[in-house]
Amino acid sequence: MRSSAMKSVKLDIDWSAQTILPIEFEGRELQLDARAYQGVDPNCQALALINQPTDDTTELPVVRVHSGCVTGDIFHSLRCDCYAQLQAAMAHITRVPNGVLLYLPYHEGRGIGLVNKIKAYALQDQGFDTVDANVEIGAPIDARDYDLAAQILFDLGFPRIKLLTNNPAKVDALRAAGVIVAERLPVISSPTAHNERYLSTKKERMAHQL
Repeated sequence: MRSSAMKSVKLDIDWSAQTILPIEFEGRELQLDARAYQGVDPNCQALALINQPTDDTTELPVVRVHSGCVTGDIFHSLRCDCYAQLQAAMAHITRVPNGVLLYLPYHEGRGIGLVNKIKAYALQDQGFDTVDANVEIGAPIDARDYDLAAQILFDLGFPRIKLLTNNPAKVDALRAAGVIVAERLPVISSPTAHNERYLSTKKERMAHQL
């Protein structure tokens, strides 16, 4: 799968592993190519799920780079839109000729970790928005970087992609790392009473295109 054009790129990936992962999604059984990666930092591990149902790889891959969210992705928390975005992304990726989900568990809480995220949630209960809550606990507003995600895309032979995201900072970060984002595709989800302010803060203070 790795393109010859990418052979000269130095990959800062400590190790990787590969298997076929059968999953159930929307009542369908799918066989996805699953590749686990670890960066130089052993705490930076990621999973790539690749859907290529045919041999036609002429279509640019549709890629979702998804930040891990224990509360949302696993427990379907209504305070964020992570689970809704993950489901929408999977629906898109599993219906195109060339789809990739990069799942980054170490991006929990926009990179500040689970404990700090829950601390920030407690401040949000007192009226802080997501930006001010992070500042109040001394955490970055967004601590994520996308270097490993870019390295994985190079390893897969996908230096040029369509990116599923509402976040222009993610587009900029991948482009800065050398990935050609040929097109940004929106990830649409409906707000709820629990995450309406969260989404408003994303749009008004973090420039998300919602």
